[in-house]
Amino acid sequence: MAKARAITKRRKAVRNIRKITQTMQLIATARFQKCFQRAVATQPYTRKITEMIQTLAALEAAEHPLLKPNDSPQPGILLVITSNRGLCGAYNAAVLRVAGEYYRAGRDAGRPPEIEMVGKKGVNIGRFLGFPLARKITDVEDRIAFARVAEMAERYMMLYQGGEISGVHVAFTQFISTSSQRPQVAQLLPIEPPRAAAAGRPGATTGIRHEFEFSPPPGELLARLIPEAVKIRLFQAFNDAIVSEQVARMVAMKAATDAAGDMLRFLTRQYNRARQTQITTELADIVGGANAVQ
Repeated sequence: MAKARAITKRRKAVRNIRKITQTMQLIATARFQKCFQRAVATQPYTRKITEMIQTLAALEAAEHPLLKPNDSPQPGILLVITSNRGLCGAYNAAVLRVAGEYYRAGRDAGRPPEIEMVGKKGVNIGRFLGFPLARKITDVEDRIAFARVAEMAERYMMLYQGGEISGVHVAFTQFISTSSQRPQVAQLLPIEPPRAAAAGRPGATTGIRHEFEFSPPPGELLARLIPEAVKIRLFQAFNDAIVSEQVARMVAMKAATDAAGDMLRFLTRQYNRARQTQITTELADIVGGANAVQ
């Protein structure tokens, strides 16, 4: 009887846990829908402003200090975007893994970057792993304001143009689809147009023709567009990281709910067997007692 009672108590506990994880899964799903719409809405603007910069940077006369290395002897900055809350599977571990690889590569080369950590979980894990944290940012919520990101981007641009840092990289989880998220380290500063970089020299790009006139001139356009591009790229990184966090939490809570369901079915079978054994034993005792009376 004691075994059946113990199994009953355990079944009740597992059932309560399943209710909690199922509720958290629903909450994560609702948050994901909002974050997903926001992340997708900024993608066309990010892509278009990048294409415009690629076109303008293809001109030989077009130059901007944020487009080229500043040759500063100072270390760069590695901004790592993690979460404030847990229960999101391996989301934080994956971001910190790629960030750690980048940091160790810089350290081995004699120029370790200064780490700026976003998220309480990243701060705690970073301390445990021994990362030297130059700055901690723990007040970022699921819906980060563009003004906050713009303030961070302006600070980075000011430091870079002043030669106080040699560059800025961002470690975050890129959202590709609900079934695919990729942790990566992306270069924020200096901005390097991909096609111009692939050609091996500034202004050399493939497949772009410039048979039109610019007004205002390309240099003035770049001066306006590049700061906006830095801000929107950083904003897109935050949006991707936030929506990827919600996807990871949805998956983790669904896995926990399914595991609780499997455990509940297993305990139900165990309870039925224990109860069957108990009933068989009681019947045997009754039959034995009746035979003894006769």
